[in-house]
Amino acid sequence: MTMKLVASALLLTLIALGLWHSYKPLPAGIRYQGAPAPLIAPKLLTDTTTHFPNGSSSLDHEIFDEVLRLIDQAQQFILIDMFLYNSTGPENADLRPLASQLTQALIAKKKAAPNIDIVVISDPLNTFYGGTRSRTFEALEGAGIELIITNLEPLRDSNPAWSALWRLCCQWLGNNPDGGWLPNALGNEQTTLRSYLALPNFKANHRKLLVADEGTRFRALITSANPHDGSSRHSNIGLSFSGPAVADVIRSEQAVADLSGADTEIFTRWIDRVEASTPPSTSPTGKVRLLTESAIRDQVLDMIGRSEAGESLDIAMFYLSHRPVIKALIAAQQRGVTIRMLLDANKDAFGHEKNGIPNRPVANELNRAGVAIRWCNTHGEQCHSKLISYTRADGQQELLLGSANFTRRNLDDLNLESNVWVAVPSEHPTAQKATDYFNRHWESGPETSPALSLPYSEWADSSRLRYWQYRIMEATGLSTF
Repeated sequence: MTMKLVASALLLTLIALGLWHSYKPLPAGIRYQGAPAPLIAPKLLTDTTTHFPNGSSSLDHEIFDEVLRLIDQAQQFILIDMFLYNSTGPENADLRPLASQLTQALIAKKKAAPNIDIVVISDPLNTFYGGTRSRTFEALEGAGIELIITNLEPLRDSNPAWSALWRLCCQWLGNNPDGGWLPNALGNEQTTLRSYLALPNFKANHRKLLVADEGTRFRALITSANPHDGSSRHSNIGLSFSGPAVADVIRSEQAVADLSGADTEIFTRWIDRVEASTPPSTSPTGKVRLLTESAIRDQVLDMIGRSEAGESLDIAMFYLSHRPVIKALIAAQQRGVTIRMLLDANKDAFGHEKNGIPNRPVANELNRAGVAIRWCNTHGEQCHSKLISYTRADGQQELLLGSANFTRRNLDDLNLESNVWVAVPSEHPTAQKATDYFNRHWESGPETSPALSLPYSEWADSSRLRYWQYRIMEATGLSTF
């Protein structure tokens, strides 16, 4: 009888922990929604990897060239928040050393301008949740650069089936970066059991952004690209811009610093300076708005829900699994909206083969509803962009891009995410470049050479087993997407 009471009490405790940490209030400043602001000096940046029939490939990558340029010319302030920031990657792969390039640029800038304020925010995955050392992070701190490792504990739990047990049994255990004895699935150094127990919590600071002063003004960059060697061949997209929305980017990062226990005074100071340096725009060419977490979801559903017959939606996405988004797309297709979906086949992950979940089961569902779908033609790398483009009947074009995949974890206040919404005339250079980027992938392949995309039939998957596997993984959080 006593054992039954103990077991019942333990079960009730686990259920209570799971429910509370799935629905608890969000930390202050999370789910940030900036006001629409004038779009000033925008630059749409794209990364494209092209494969040729002879087996060679070329990389037309703009994003981290712009990151390094902004760091090089900054004199007062640099703020970086990047999810994957390390040098790991598949062996024998031709990778760009993005992590060391970024680190060397930041350290060189701090040496050249000792009074510059530099803040780097990143995710604890880069130290395998404290079970290994990051030589990159140690070098940054050694140079006097402020480093903030995001405290994920205050965030809601995305995988409560595991996280409730984790919070009861293992969260309190310390970790030792020098005490590793297990092979490391994420790197070369040995790691601890405690790191592997932390991994299935499956939540992250997934943001990818930069803010820097640029002459008399400030510029922000929101992107899907990571300074991660293993990701250096991925296709990605980003937008840099100036104007009052830059202050919103800093505000959203101040919330991350606050939940991580860091001093936020530096953020307040630079918000004030950005706002003071931004003159009124007399002739803005468009609008921009910063959105984080579920505010991104609300904007996605709003764009799809407003679309009408004769209008179009182009979507390029690494992961697509969010049920309300999928239902909204099917409804838009039935209304007569022209929809084109460019998806990653979810077959590659840093040298490991994947089974196509979630995109292939989702693509089968959308294809059956009449949505046009093509697959990115990838060879080991990922089609990592996260973009939705809405071309309206009135000649305006809306873009939404940034870090967030269209998944439950990315859109429902579980991960930290950062996107920008832009509204411009369809003939605006930013809109034209986004359209050209999508069209180049859509219209290229397999009959053309080189092929940037492949027809739906190439990776079509009608397996009911994998469909319900995806549905269970999406609903429960027992997944990495």
